[in-house]
Amino acid sequence: MPEKKHILVVEDEEHLAVGIKFNLEAEGYRVTAVGDGASALKLIEQDPKEIDLTVLDLMLPGMSGYQVCETLREQGNNMPVLILSARTLTEDRTRGFDVGADQYLNKPFDLDELLSRVKTMLTLYDRRAGLQVSQTSAATYSFANAVVNFDTYEVVVGGKPAKLTELEMKLLRYFIENEGRVIRREELLVEVWGMAATATTRAVDQFVRRLRVTFEPDPSKPRYFLTLRDAGYRFVSEGIRPTELTTTNESPDEATE
Repeated sequence: MPEKKHILVVEDEEHLAVGIKFNLEAEGYRVTAVGDGASALKLIEQDPKEIDLTVLDLMLPGMSGYQVCETLREQGNNMPVLILSARTLTEDRTRGFDVGADQYLNKPFDLDELLSRVKTMLTLYDRRAGLQVSQTSAATYSFANAVVNFDTYEVVVGGKPAKLTELEMKLLRYFIENEGRVIRREELLVEVWGMAATATTRAVDQFVRRLRVTFEPDPSKPRYFLTLRDAGYRFVSEGIRPTELTTTNESPDEATE
């Protein structure tokens, strides 16, 4: 029998935490609930592989959910994070994605939707958790020294497995499907993040930077994920030679944000 997935619920409203825990356990998950961010980080740091997914409130005592999620990503932890918050403003959602959350669900929430999102996020994370690419398929894409399988979420760079979050995979796929075309930030917000084109957020720049760290030989001098000043981004699978960078109107300042 496969081991139960372990979900961490970070919620300071006890009645809500108890309800979420009860319903997740009824679905067959193992659940730990804590009431503050510091306790959540301490628990995760004790064994980073012990927790499979975190359901995270934003308004927590001492340390906000934003800080918790940001700390996890800075530590290199790519576990799925589902923000569950009463904050409904666009800026709250965009900030959640800025700090690395995979999904954002507003309170009050529909229980079936919560359970569905948890199941989907765990399934996708399983598929990308260090598996080796074994064969070429229509869903497999290669560029530079990387191989990406969008069906199984397998990513291999330089012969070594790499981990990408769900949103990073979605952004990468959009770049690949639109190779060579200049894509404005506004378009990425709408098509990848599902936000309004007018939303004010640094999420796009930050996520492009993460792709560069994963795939570029030198992230400070990108050859595949290019920034076009005052225009947007462009993906080039063959790569731009260093001597050609001056002709792409690429902005060094934007490229290294």
